[in-house]
Amino acid sequence: MSSEIKCRKGEPIERSLRKLKKKLDKEGTMKELRNRRHYEKPSEIKRRQAKRR
Repeated sequence: MSSEIKCRKGEPIERSLRKLKKKLDKEGTMKELRNRRHYEKPSEIKRRQAKRR
């Protein structure tokens, strides 16, 4: 499940990176990566989810 973008010939790298970042943001990949960076106890997860509601 990797994200993939198509680069056109002659397209600047910056534009391709911007497309990739938008796609990752839309999929929620970066957000999930940040959440999984540190272990979170199940009780903390429940507490955070209860706050959202």
